[in-house]
Amino acid sequence: MRRTTAGVLGVQSLVASRVARAASYDPEAVVRVLEPLVTEARRVRLQEVISRRLASVSVVLDRPYDPHNGAAVLRSCEAFGLERLHVVERRGTPFAVARSVARSAEKWIDVTCHTSADSCIAWARTADMPLVATHPLGELVPEELAGLPRLALVLGNEREGIRKELARACGHRVRVPMRGFVESLNVSVTAAIVLHAATRNRAGDLDPDAKRRLYARGLYLSVDHADDILARA
Repeated sequence: MRRTTAGVLGVQSLVASRVARAASYDPEAVVRVLEPLVTEARRVRLQEVISRRLASVSVVLDRPYDPHNGAAVLRSCEAFGLERLHVVERRGTPFAVARSVARSAEKWIDVTCHTSADSCIAWARTADMPLVATHPLGELVPEELAGLPRLALVLGNEREGIRKELARACGHRVRVPMRGFVESLNVSVTAAIVLHAATRNRAGDLDPDAKRRLYARGLYLSVDHADDILARA
């Protein structure tokens, strides 16, 4: 049974309503109206972080059930500059995260939920994102992921691992070398270790439209009463 804790966000409310409203505006209009209202230091910080954002690395989280682990993975995705997290949901258990663990990372990561492994595999093929599974016997070590031009890291949960059809679609497997008796780590710890290696020294590669959209979101979230200001403009 999935843990229930105060402050857990379900799939429908994972993206705060304010973020959803920000996405409803034309990014160019948001930038034109709100940019003059934001301090130079904030504008520089937004642009600096966005310039390092990555579309070439994504994460696929398979059948998560613990909202704390889900939030920790989401937070790692944001910390290492990813643009998107894909979730293959457990039947009857929509993806949820603990707000206290996510620490506002949900504002910056776009989450796509899939109802089946086939849907996620189809996305990976269309987006040219080779799937790389985490596995104790993987032929790759984390440092080798930096040499892959594009990849989607596939993470299972501690109880069931990665479902078979998704594992079969993975072209590589990566392991976290360990010296102790345990065979694996908590999924959120594995995500952080592998993402650190996969993103190290990787240049930001968002396309101009994605950068502009994220910049507009940052401006919107930085200005009080942004809706009223945009409405008057």
